[in-house]
Amino acid sequence: MSNLIIYYSREGENYFGGELKNIEKGNTEVITDYIQEFTGADLFKVEPKVPYPESYMECTEVAKKERKDDARPEIKESVGDISSYDTIYIGFPNWWGTLPMPMWTQLEQLDFSGKTVKPFVTHEGSGFGRSLKDLDDLCKGAEIMNGLSIPGANVYNSKDTVKLWVDE
Repeated sequence: MSNLIIYYSREGENYFGGELKNIEKGNTEVITDYIQEFTGADLFKVEPKVPYPESYMECTEVAKKERKDDARPEIKESVGDISSYDTIYIGFPNWWGTLPMPMWTQLEQLDFSGKTVKPFVTHEGSGFGRSLKDLDDLCKGAEIMNGLSIPGANVYNSKDTVKLWVDE
């Protein structure tokens, strides 16, 4: 069985544990690393062509506008063909109730027919928001499994939880 993790994660200034902090690795990337350790999955990090502002507050405003405009920001590169993968893990932070818009740009380009999708989200209290419904639309033809929701402040204490979820 071949696995791929498609994810978006943001390091730098982030809302973490109830306050703004600079983090060297984005919360979603921490979970991604655990999943890769347990599955040996290939990785693909979605990166916007135009980086988000360094300031967390400015970044949230840009993300809010993208969401409102239903934008599809250009990404640096695309994963392209996923036909050789059986299971696709899709990871992201909850931004304004759903996936960051660069993830929409990437996921809309892919054929998920016959794939198993395992979504995971990091957040500061909002869980998946409406992203599971959005993933259902974005990943047409896939079987979407139970998702994993981890508060950002808990990512470094969640390895056992991730392992249990991966093994479901």
